[in-house]
Amino acid sequence: MEGDVFSGFGERHNMDGKLLQSFQKSFVDVQDILDQNRLLINEINQNHESKQPDNLGRNVGLIKELNNNIRRVASLYGDLSHSFARSMEASSEGESSGTLKSSDGKANQKRFRSG
Repeated sequence: MEGDVFSGFGERHNMDGKLLQSFQKSFVDVQDILDQNRLLINEINQNHESKQPDNLGRNVGLIKELNNNIRRVASLYGDLSHSFARSMEASSEGESSGTLKSSDGKANQKRFRSG
């Protein structure tokens, strides 16, 4: 009987685990880019303070790289937001209909023990 109560839990746990791994990877990617941006900003500031024409010219490329990194971070956060919203929709649909969907899209019926 206990197996009936928890049927679908393993599928749900597996799906949640994959989702969390995906989120964690995205957050690590974002943090790596932000760390790189910190280094770029420091270099840009040093070049600006030096007032040397070559260094000031180099800042153009560094600022372009910084802008591209900011776009990548925004895109990663957008993807995270979309993934999270999808997972919440799937979760609420599964809970309201009494089914859980596994990562392959198959529905698993929840079973509840009476009494």
